[in-house]
Amino acid sequence: MKANSIGKKTFKVITKQKAVVAIIVMMVMMLFFDTKFYTAYSMLEMLRSAAILEIVAFGVTVAVICGGCDLSVGGTLCLGGILAIMVMNAGLPIWLAFVVALAAGAVVGFINGFLVVQQKCEPFIITLGMGMLLKGICQQITNAHPLGCKNPGFMDISNAKFFGSVPSLVVYMLVLGAAFYYLMRYTSYGRNCYAIGGNYDVAKYSGIKVIPIKWTAFVISAMTATLAGVLLSSRMNTGNSVYGDTTGMLVNCGVVIGGTSFAGGEGGILQSFIGLMAVQMLSACMSALSVDGFWQKLIEGLMIVAIIAADCYSRKRKRENV
Repeated sequence: MKANSIGKKTFKVITKQKAVVAIIVMMVMMLFFDTKFYTAYSMLEMLRSAAILEIVAFGVTVAVICGGCDLSVGGTLCLGGILAIMVMNAGLPIWLAFVVALAAGAVVGFINGFLVVQQKCEPFIITLGMGMLLKGICQQITNAHPLGCKNPGFMDISNAKFFGSVPSLVVYMLVLGAAFYYLMRYTSYGRNCYAIGGNYDVAKYSGIKVIPIKWTAFVISAMTATLAGVLLSSRMNTGNSVYGDTTGMLVNCGVVIGGTSFAGGEGGILQSFIGLMAVQMLSACMSALSVDGFWQKLIEGLMIVAIIAADCYSRKRKRENV
């Protein structure tokens, strides 16, 4: 009986802290291989590679905590980068390119919010369709070709280094992460998001303005995605309709790995950060071990299926225990 109780407690800890457990397992595993995984350069590069996805995840986390999800972020990211470059190629300043991209994100988020919150559409289907629509728009705008930036200063935004060796993208990620952490943990807006995700009807009857708050969550998610798109285009110095092809699934799965359930009302920014780092570390480990790209896609696909299945099971158990 005692062993059974310990086993149940261990299983509960693993399921709640699966991202932390996954990171520890991968780090221990890499100790047995002769790679350059444990170097300062490798760690910083892994953080830089994860930065764009992490920034997108911060916005998505807000929507998920409210009881929604946002699979349109890949297309939104793509659109943001392309619009920013088009603005700069027209001879306009960089700051205006950011404004235009963020405004486009606000429009996308407004439409998502209207359909999900106001019209009661299923967020998974609506945002998936919106992402496909935006990718199609991006392909039409660019004629499915990379769009180079003529502004020489644009590339410096995402490729500069602070303190001599810290990539600027890592700094942006940490600053935005801290801002979102404060928003969700220490403001009334964040507390209301948790209340809405935890029980929509109770939140509504307790006086919380559920419709504008949940609607705003989708706007925040989309605007964050367009910001990430501009930063990605700055890093590559191009806008491309292929950017963000797998972003929606990877980000939402990373958020769930971290402990922010699609059921809403639980999780947080720090958990999402850890979850995305687990996803990025898996990719980094496979690359360090020279795993074939086809196998990497297969493993990532299996991970997505397993995570979604586990979250659905968790939601079912939660409903049964109510």
